[in-house]
Amino acid sequence: MVRVDGGAVEARTVGGGRELRADCSRCAGVCCVAPAFTASADFAIDKPAGRPCPNLGADFRCGIHTELRQRGFPGCTAFDCFGAGQHLTRHTFAGRDWRADPATAARMFDTFAVLRPLHELLWYLTEAVRLTPPGPLRDELTAALDETGRLADGTPDELLALDVDAHRDRANRLLSRAAEQARAGKAGPDRRGATLIAVDLRRTPLAGANLRGACLIGADLRGVRLGAADLTGADLRGADLSECLFTHQSQLDAARGDHRTVLPPGLRRPAHWSLTLTPARPRPRPRRR
Repeated sequence: MVRVDGGAVEARTVGGGRELRADCSRCAGVCCVAPAFTASADFAIDKPAGRPCPNLGADFRCGIHTELRQRGFPGCTAFDCFGAGQHLTRHTFAGRDWRADPATAARMFDTFAVLRPLHELLWYLTEAVRLTPPGPLRDELTAALDETGRLADGTPDELLALDVDAHRDRANRLLSRAAEQARAGKAGPDRRGATLIAVDLRRTPLAGANLRGACLIGADLRGVRLGAADLTGADLRGADLSECLFTHQSQLDAARGDHRTVLPPGLRRPAHWSLTLTPARPRPRPRRR
């Protein structure tokens, strides 16, 4: 699942120069082989885990990266390994080629399933440290960031022995506390885990809302200000995301938006977003009494 630009993308780094964005030019195409996907709106074909995508070239690059959406692979454009792919290729397996050694391939793909969530967690912890003022919570977040980095630098055997879900659960408790502290004094409605599929939220006050784990697929957020909201994923047409918490590029790549959608600093507008106004759905007329 090579990113839509098919090449090196902007890398975000943390202490020690760790990259937390995919750089496909320095990866062995691991994400195009390791995961399984099923024919759906996101993928045009079925592919079992461990089998290379037929679009993967001999140079480990996607042969249709400029046409992924048109060819039925929008899921590929929204995938981000958070730098785990190049770290696995260059560091964990020291540049070994999975094509030349089937035994290495199986271990590499299994290790990627552990390393990728660790790198995603590194991204969130880095953001949380940035958001949190000096104090005990920031110290705990920094310690969790350092520990997660140490785990991500482990050998294949160490990574495969790791209970990544347990580690992520511990870190998530810290992330929740960091989000609550960042929203202090401007907390909005608590909509954690809410099902808001295709819901019209244009008149709903969501500034400071806790939307962690909420299902916002197709929700209409046009014109909604989401300052200090803890956001997980949504239809982002016209929304103001400039002050949202924990918004990363792959969320934008998976969403719909337009030229009115205000982005947080450091994130780019996906190429597939419309450059023209999206017709507004008619608002319901008030009932006569």
